[in-house]
Amino acid sequence: MPSTVEFKRQSANVFLHVLTRCNLRCRHCYINPEQHGRRRLPIERIERWLAVFAGRSPGANLVLLGGEPTLHPDLPRAVRSARRLGFASITIDTNGYLFHDLLDRVTPAEVDVFSFSLDGAGPGTNDAIRGEGSFDACLNGIRRARAKGFQTSLIFTVSRANLRDLTAMAPLLEELGVGRFFIQVLGLRGKAAWTGCNPGAEEVLRVPPSEWRATVPTAAEAIARRGIRVVYPKVFLGPEDKFECAGRVADNYFVFPNGRVYRCPLCEDFPLHSLELRDGRLVETPRLNESDFFRLDIPEGCVMNQLIQPDHPISADGLPGFKIACCLLKEEIPPLGDGPRVRR
Repeated sequence: MPSTVEFKRQSANVFLHVLTRCNLRCRHCYINPEQHGRRRLPIERIERWLAVFAGRSPGANLVLLGGEPTLHPDLPRAVRSARRLGFASITIDTNGYLFHDLLDRVTPAEVDVFSFSLDGAGPGTNDAIRGEGSFDACLNGIRRARAKGFQTSLIFTVSRANLRDLTAMAPLLEELGVGRFFIQVLGLRGKAAWTGCNPGAEEVLRVPPSEWRATVPTAAEAIARRGIRVVYPKVFLGPEDKFECAGRVADNYFVFPNGRVYRCPLCEDFPLHSLELRDGRLVETPRLNESDFFRLDIPEGCVMNQLIQPDHPISADGLPGFKIACCLLKEEIPPLGDGPRVRR
């Protein structure tokens, strides 16, 4: 059975977007250049910003992402700087192309995990979402990383375009030796917010609540039986569940090349960031910003979710048909006993 991963009040996570450029054009990409910037961060600025967060939250976990972060030619230097600054773990999110011979320029002692993105159990589904050739490139990247001794995980963003492939991922994950599988909900930001999640859009990619509940937990358990740890968003709270906002109780920083620092991913399409990097310092921004929303309690659960998509169903007694969890709240299923356990 899945267990809810509680927010850790003593643990910090820094998600640093070192650029917004990417070689792919995924249909659900959350990057919004108008709000996040178009620049590639100079390595000197990356190092200054890393030092800011290392000083503010010693022992934080670091995720380097983009765009496609391996397009940054100085990524190995950023990794080594982060290691010297004492970050507890360093993860690189990638689409698998692994530019600039990255696997030859960093070691498993420097990078804890390479986290790959794949959105289908075969090229037919995946490449229609992410781009031609991306399925083979990702699998090749995973195999190369594993051969060099790196730990790997895989991210699968669920949509109507690939929901049927979710259960078929189990044998592929087992064959690849991936130790951790992250199932993501389609984000309410970037391309997905204005097309894939908009009920009036020509193509609605977002999976309805009934289909999510009927498919995702069952598929996650089947994959865990292959010896793979599975993490997926809680999304919907039960009547007995208390809503908690990560902005109140956790220490997460989503950092973009233009210096904006968000505490909530759902705010990233808007100038609602509560922090900003200016002249090498992390400063608070004027109100109103996302931190003002964190303090609000509403029957629907997440305030930002309700603001972005206010068309939730209402029950006969006038209450919301369901309550939305914080987007950062996860369910986790450890490797179960039916299959061989994958080394993590």
